[in-house]
Amino acid sequence: MSDAPSTHNSGDNVPVFSVTEVSGLVKSTVEGAFSHVRIRGEISGFKRAASGHLYFTLKDDSAVIDGVCWRTTAGRLALNPEDGMEIIATGRITTYAGRSKYQLVVEQMELAGEGALLKLLEERKRKLAEEGLFDESRKRALPYLPDVIGVVTSPTGAVIRDILHRLADRFPRRVLVWPVLVQGEGAADQVANAIRGFNSLDDNGPVPRPDLLIVARGGGSLEDLWSFNEEIVVRAAAESDIPLISAVGHETDWTLIDLASDRRAPTPTAAAEIAVPVRYEVMAQVQDNETRLIRAVRRKTETLKRDVAALARGLPNLRRTVETASQRLDDWSERLGNALKAGIRHRRQRIPKRIQPPVRAINEAKNKLGGADRDLTRAYKDDIAGRAKTVAHLGQLLESYSYERVLDRGFALVTSSEGKAVMSASALKPGDDVNIRLRDGVAGARIAGGMAQPKKKPAKPAKDDKDDPQGTLL
Repeated sequence: MSDAPSTHNSGDNVPVFSVTEVSGLVKSTVEGAFSHVRIRGEISGFKRAASGHLYFTLKDDSAVIDGVCWRTTAGRLALNPEDGMEIIATGRITTYAGRSKYQLVVEQMELAGEGALLKLLEERKRKLAEEGLFDESRKRALPYLPDVIGVVTSPTGAVIRDILHRLADRFPRRVLVWPVLVQGEGAADQVANAIRGFNSLDDNGPVPRPDLLIVARGGGSLEDLWSFNEEIVVRAAAESDIPLISAVGHETDWTLIDLASDRRAPTPTAAAEIAVPVRYEVMAQVQDNETRLIRAVRRKTETLKRDVAALARGLPNLRRTVETASQRLDDWSERLGNALKAGIRHRRQRIPKRIQPPVRAINEAKNKLGGADRDLTRAYKDDIAGRAKTVAHLGQLLESYSYERVLDRGFALVTSSEGKAVMSASALKPGDDVNIRLRDGVAGARIAGGMAQPKKKPAKPAKDDKDDPQGTLL
């Protein structure tokens, strides 16, 4: 196919284009005329593809235009698009030959008008409040006099100079500045990273960890301060372990970081005033406290002196008390010596009466020993005689229970050939040899037959009731 348009033998000079040629001409014409445009409209049909590209349409009251935002650009957008959001999209218009459509390739995106911003702000505020990021219970007390203050702000603006100047006037402190963008694309990420970076510092590291943070920016419009309304900044401020003062804008300005911070300052200069007290006021207060403390100690000392003097007047004279005690001790010492001497004399007089001659004591002991020996001999003999009677009685009882006495009464003891006593007739069978022991000797025998059956006794004749004069009760 030739690049030049062909002609047709229709009798006129109108060139004939292919579809591809027309699409290319339209594309170059549209892109040349609309290489950089800003379009305001409402997002509809928003979709985020798996590839990361964003597809949507922008509409107003009477027209619709397709929009696309490539993945590399979508990651740098200052807001998260969603249906119903009114925006101003900046980009270029191109065509899509596959569907004969034209579309807007978005390079930047921002909310359209302050009303849309306020609506988004209120929705975000309500969402974060429901998560508890603005609760008063999360807020920490500020240190009275921090040693190190971390400041998150632009290093080139007037804000950092105002803060440093105010700190130097009130109470000079060491200040660490984390330079960030405070407006525009990427500002929210830098502010959030600065807050988290200060919190991640080690207390013993080469860079000291601040005791207090100040996030500051000068005044501006709602769009200018929008970075401090981003969710990433608010969450970083709420998660900060270091107490944080927000000083964004002027007194009438407010952002979501003000609600998440531990303290809000109306201006950056006011943040410096909140951060540290006035040095001279502190020194004056210390001197005043010192004076008052010295006066209080003096008054207390004088009071204690008077109390001690009053108590001393009520105490007895120490010298007289010691002299009286010494005299009483001397008296007791003399009485103790006399008592000891009298006691010894008394006991010496009692000793001869209590001690008996040895011969007399020996004779008395012999008499007691002789009496005890007689009593012991008598008791021994009586015990032996009693035990002998008991043994004799038991022998007689044992003899009466002997089987030999049973044999004397006519009974016999049958034993087997092994000498074991036969206790039952069933233990014998015909042909067994047995020994029969009688009263006067032992006789051998052999079992001839089986066990004899006992003879039945004849039944007694029944009594005739007529013969029984007593009768029966049954």
